[in-house]
Amino acid sequence: MKKAAVLVSGGGTNLQALIDAWKAGSLPGAELSVVVSNRKAAYALERAREAGIEALYMSTKRYGTGADYGAALRDALVERNIDLVVLAGFLVVLDPVFVEAFPNRIINIHPSLIPSFCGDGFYGLKVHEKALERGVKVSGATVHFVDTGTDTGPIILQKAVEILPDDTPESLQLRIMQQAEWKLLPEAVRLFAADRLVVENHRVTILDK
Repeated sequence: MKKAAVLVSGGGTNLQALIDAWKAGSLPGAELSVVVSNRKAAYALERAREAGIEALYMSTKRYGTGADYGAALRDALVERNIDLVVLAGFLVVLDPVFVEAFPNRIINIHPSLIPSFCGDGFYGLKVHEKALERGVKVSGATVHFVDTGTDTGPIILQKAVEILPDDTPESLQLRIMQQAEWKLLPEAVRLFAADRLVVENHRVTILDK
């Protein structure tokens, strides 16, 4: 059984998609062990409590540097024997001291088709605002492994979503969540738990069942 920690800063809609899949038995081999947030009022923590998952608040303000926070977060997850770290809207830049402790064991969901609209400064509604400004016809979501860069890790899964003529950043955000993010993230966790993801030369191969 692979133990997963989910790191979230806000409401936790992607967390809820994981919880729903887990409760439905769609994540065999995976256990949602702990949800961590850097914000005490994050509704994601309440979602965790309601699902019977440990809810852990770790404020960045308690630590002097990003490395200090990364080390404390690393130690908290190592103590809980975490196998997989899932970033589901965690708005904290993770220091290499954390990332390097979990090589190819941290996955992130990003609301675009990487390499488009990603990297420093591209998060939340800003991603969708830029996509609409650019006039692209298709966007989507990407699940990727996390390395020490920003959105530069090996891509696991992607799903395209059509952009409609009357889309706003808010409507596009919702449709990408519904049609892509809430499907891709549980699937990536399922594949990881089944030992079906192999990383070689910065590329991910999904093994057959």
